[in-house]
Amino acid sequence: MASAGPGGADCKLGVDQQQRLAGMLDTGPVGHGWDDARWTLARVAELIERWFEVCYTLRGVSYLLHRMGYSLQVPARRAVERDEQAIQTWHHQRWPAVKG
Repeated sequence: MASAGPGGADCKLGVDQQQRLAGMLDTGPVGHGWDDARWTLARVAELIERWFEVCYTLRGVSYLLHRMGYSLQVPARRAVERDEQAIQTWHHQRWPAVKG
């Protein structure tokens, strides 16, 4: 009895479509009309449906992105107004006086 290969469904997007999708993801969500710079599975699924007319579940999008080499990234929670120079100045000048 010979193996039939790995189980599961074939990918709904071809190699060229996956490459186009990767380019779209690199553009960022703002370039596709969303207000913030976070990709979510729901947004990627909507993008795929809009451009390729293929429906994916959120789990399917997760598998697709993993196959394409993407991984979960959690953004650092920092204010947009954060001033790194002011923080460094405070640490070097003010903190020693406060620390005692």
